[in-house]
Amino acid sequence: MTETEDGRGREEAELLRAEIRDLRARALAHPLIALAQGILQERYALPGADSAFTLMRRASQRHNVKLRTVAEAVVSVPRPDPGAGPWFPRRIRTPEPALTFPAARDTGSATRGAVLTAVLSQALAVADTSMGNVQAADRTRGGLRIERHTGHGAEFVDFFAHVGDDGTACARAARDGARFTVRDVETDPVFTEPARLVILADGSRACHSVPLTTAGGLCVGMVSAHFDRPIEDLGEARLKALDVLGAEAGRWLAWHERTVVLDALEHLHALGRRGGR
Repeated sequence: MTETEDGRGREEAELLRAEIRDLRARALAHPLIALAQGILQERYALPGADSAFTLMRRASQRHNVKLRTVAEAVVSVPRPDPGAGPWFPRRIRTPEPALTFPAARDTGSATRGAVLTAVLSQALAVADTSMGNVQAADRTRGGLRIERHTGHGAEFVDFFAHVGDDGTACARAARDGARFTVRDVETDPVFTEPARLVILADGSRACHSVPLTTAGGLCVGMVSAHFDRPIEDLGEARLKALDVLGAEAGRWLAWHERTVVLDALEHLHALGRRGGR
C-alpha cells in the first residue's frame, strides 16, 4: 500500500467513525423526540406526530434552541394548566447574567452553543492545555453528556458521550459539587478500569474537572481540562480562575434554562392552542 493510499484509508475510516457517532447521537435523541411528540399530540389534540414535530421545530428555530433541548423540556417541565392561558403565567424574568469571558454573540443574547464553546476555550487557556471537554447535565437520563470537546480521539468521545454517577473524575466533581483533580490517571482510584484505559489510550495522564454551578449550588454542567503528563498542582490563582468560570457559566446556563428555553415552550404552547397555526 502506498503512502497516499494509506492516508486515504485513514481519512475514510475517520469519516466512517464520524458517521457512526452521528447515527448514534440521532438514535439516542429519537426516543426523546418521539416521546415529546406523543405528549404534544395528546395535549393539543393534534392530527399526527408530524404536527407535533412541526411545533417543536418552529419553537426551536424561533428561539435558537436545539430541537433536542425543546423535546427534553417538553418531557421534563410540568405540563401547563389546562385552564390557564400562558404556560408560565407567574414567571419572573431576570436579566441575562454578565460573563467576564468572551462569548460570541449574534443579536442580543449569546447562544448556548457559543457560551459552551467559550467556556471550554477559557478553561483550556487557564489550565494551559489543548485537550478537554464540556458536558451538560442530562435532564431526562441523569448524569452528564458531552456537548463540546477538543483534542480527544473518537474512542474517548464515544466512550464518554454519556457519563453516569460513578467511575470518572467528572462524575465525582458533579456529585460533590466541587472541583476535582486527578494528578495521575494511571493510579487514581476514582476511575473504573475501562474508563482508565480509554483515557490513557487517548493520551491523557491527568485531568481537572470544574462543575458549572448555579447560585444555589446545583451542578448544571462540567468543564474538564486534560493533560498529557501527570501534574502536581495547578496553583491557587488558576484554581480560583477556573472556579469563577464554573460559577459564571453555571449561572448563565440556569438563566438560559428558565428564560430562553421557557420562552420557546411558551411559543410552542401558543401555537399548540391555536391548533399548530
